[in-house]
Amino acid sequence: MLYRGGHVHSPAVPGATALLTVGRRVTWLGTDADPVPGDADEVVELAGAWVAPAFVDAHLHATATGLALGGLDLAATPTLGAALDAVSAAARAGAGTTLLGTGWDETRWPQRRPPTAAELDRAAPGRLVYLARVDGHTAVISNPLAAAAGAAGRPGWLGDGLVRDDAHHAARVHAYDTITPGQRQDAWRRLRSTAAGLGIVAMHEMAGPEVSSADDLAALLAHAAAEPGPAIAGYWAGDPADLAGLDPDGRLAVGIGGDLFVDGSLGSHTAALRAPYADRPGHRPPPMLDATAVRDAVLTAVASGRQPGFHAIGDAAVDTVLAGLVAAATTAGPERVIAARPRIEHCELVHPDQIAALARFGAVAAVQPAFDAFWGGPHGMYAERLGATRAAAMNPLAALVAAGVGVALSSDAPVTPLDPWGAIRAATGHHTHTARLDPAAAFDAATRGGWHAARATTDGTLAPSQPATFAVWRRPTGPAGPGDPALPDLTGPDPRCVRTVLAGTVLHDDPDA
Repeated sequence: MLYRGGHVHSPAVPGATALLTVGRRVTWLGTDADPVPGDADEVVELAGAWVAPAFVDAHLHATATGLALGGLDLAATPTLGAALDAVSAAARAGAGTTLLGTGWDETRWPQRRPPTAAELDRAAPGRLVYLARVDGHTAVISNPLAAAAGAAGRPGWLGDGLVRDDAHHAARVHAYDTITPGQRQDAWRRLRSTAAGLGIVAMHEMAGPEVSSADDLAALLAHAAAEPGPAIAGYWAGDPADLAGLDPDGRLAVGIGGDLFVDGSLGSHTAALRAPYADRPGHRPPPMLDATAVRDAVLTAVASGRQPGFHAIGDAAVDTVLAGLVAAATTAGPERVIAARPRIEHCELVHPDQIAALARFGAVAAVQPAFDAFWGGPHGMYAERLGATRAAAMNPLAALVAAGVGVALSSDAPVTPLDPWGAIRAATGHHTHTARLDPAAAFDAATRGGWHAARATTDGTLAPSQPATFAVWRRPTGPAGPGDPALPDLTGPDPRCVRTVLAGTVLHDDPDA
């Protein structure tokens, strides 16, 4: 298939306007004036479109995101009352089913509090209702769900339907166990179709017993192998022994950990910090894992040839991960730990000494620039939790890149939406100027960074012999100017994805292109 008459983003062949794909690979790049090696079965006239490496979302939760795309997403509700109205409408629309929702954020509501179980019972009488807070570390549940899951009285039962920790885990497991296989399949198809339409060709699923289940991950991986769509790289934060059933021959390369919780979240006051929270003096929860547990997870990954990953938001959690990496390197040798390419999911409050240590271990930071866009700045939730000075040090993207830490952009969907161009804008427009990435570095982290983060055999670039994986875009405005003139103008509207291709297979075509 010959694509010509466009602008191809390829460091290997600067100024390319055409490319040829044969089967799963790119075989040639050049200009429209160059002779094409061989005959093409099909010619695609790009008419000035931009062809570029496709996006990778390096951290999300597939089932929850697919359900949110088709159901009860409370992220945009402006008030507590509006959220309860949405619950009531969903209850009327789906009689008899469990109501699963996500995205509420009490810090954005005038009432400054979550819903109560009694309010959920009035909005959806008699129904099992599970509503995850936007960070996924807290939820509010109805009284029928609390009774069915045995949540009351467990650690983390905060009263009036508000749950964290063990109580949250019990409620989530029970609620998600009510989803039928057909509903899961529909959710995954919805997610993968939406992602392909956004130019996303691969996603990293962060599974675990506290966020989904081994059965959910196994079924998702089987679904992705059977149906065309963006590729799924799986990570399992539960017992590594479960991998014998999930991936018995290692063919799927499921990682160990990923969302293996070393701490929680700032919004829920469960991130592990070196200093107490500003809005809760004296409150400084310890890490959920110690350095020995981190060491053991890394050694298990190294021994099995898999990749380890850890959820660490606060600086004390990052300290624990680093101590575990040091201990693992002492046992297995630093070269083997570096080769495992340890991942730090979120890596938000991290200091120069920690960044340097992560770079020495060849670590990858799977980051979410939208977190700064949503909750950063002098008056955002981060400043409320930490104070303005500490909040300004959050998500130091430029420092991570400069130190040589691998950086991969992601959404943590459904925490923030699937929106790769939005992530690039957030990375280049960080509230703290010194933390900003330039457009070329941000685009690189949103594309090549995701392949690097999963230890893929491709680097995601467009070059001869590389996989024919790319997106074709219509740009509403001209080039960006200095830096990388091939990139779209980030101050204007998003480019429109007109085609998404993964290893030669077309995943998305815009019928109006």
